[in-house]
Amino acid sequence: MSFFKKLKEKITNQTTEVTDKFKEGLEKTRDSFVGRMNELVYKYRKVDEDFFEELEELLISSDVGVTTVMELIDQLKDEVRLRNIKDTKEIQPVISEKLAELLEKDGDDTTLNLQDDGMTVILVVGVNGVGKTTSIGKLAHHLKREGKSVMMAAGDTFRAGAIEQLEVWGERVGVDVIKQQEGSDPAAVMYDAVQAAKSRNIDVLLCDTAGRLQNKVNLMNELEKVKRVIEREIPGAPHEVLLVLDATTGQNAMSQAKTFGKTTDVSGIVLTKLDGTAKGGIVLAIRHELEIPVKFVGLGEQMDDLQVFDAEQFVYGLFRELVEAEAVEEE
Repeated sequence: MSFFKKLKEKITNQTTEVTDKFKEGLEKTRDSFVGRMNELVYKYRKVDEDFFEELEELLISSDVGVTTVMELIDQLKDEVRLRNIKDTKEIQPVISEKLAELLEKDGDDTTLNLQDDGMTVILVVGVNGVGKTTSIGKLAHHLKREGKSVMMAAGDTFRAGAIEQLEVWGERVGVDVIKQQEGSDPAAVMYDAVQAAKSRNIDVLLCDTAGRLQNKVNLMNELEKVKRVIEREIPGAPHEVLLVLDATTGQNAMSQAKTFGKTTDVSGIVLTKLDGTAKGGIVLAIRHELEIPVKFVGLGEQMDDLQVFDAEQFVYGLFRELVEAEAVEEE
């Protein structure tokens, strides 16, 4: 059975709503990436060095990342020799299969580290403009749908309007927001939020943080201070540090991940605005080059468009037409 056929069978057994989200959210990337790959297949009838050179360029321009692309091309060349593939049409399922393997890193856990006993504290970090506050609101909605009681802490006290934005989300999803005045000490806000969450037996406390200060060093120092206050009040917390990245910024998102990863012990990534870019290959670069799992992806503007990352759903969303076409052929 081919890879596409196996993928189709797996997806058929999963939630249709989730599959639709990935199909619609990856439309721009699919149209760009798969469209150009189809052109490449028609241009080259046989798999040769020229074909691989253009495939390499295609992948790099889709923000897959140079390091990831080089490894992927080497693996594809090995598979071509092993399977004795001559026709370029035969390599499309192999490319999809290798992309899926890159996405499904061994040991990666895309589920949130929610505590069975006691409160879970999730610290959300990221630079301004990536959709951090919106992601917190959508994450609160996601957790409430799972039956959790949720509270939000407005720790981004330096950006004008950030507190009000979180309050709007609090009203939309029916979650209380602990806040102080704009310009207040974020660590003091976190202390208040932890005490309030404890007194109300809240399951999950979502903490917004500053995205920009005078310089990068000040920002990282502020985040460290916030973490220390949380850990002092709840040993072992924060249980998750989620880094929000904007998929439309491509390789800039990678550099942000490396910077935050060095100083804040990031445990997972929330990749927003995947629906707004034709360069969704950034997911591959992040998954392969960073030792941080992608836990959520933003696939639209609606409240329930923040989805738990699923490698198989991602590959299916990317190669939907090819998967469907092969499934029909095999029937």
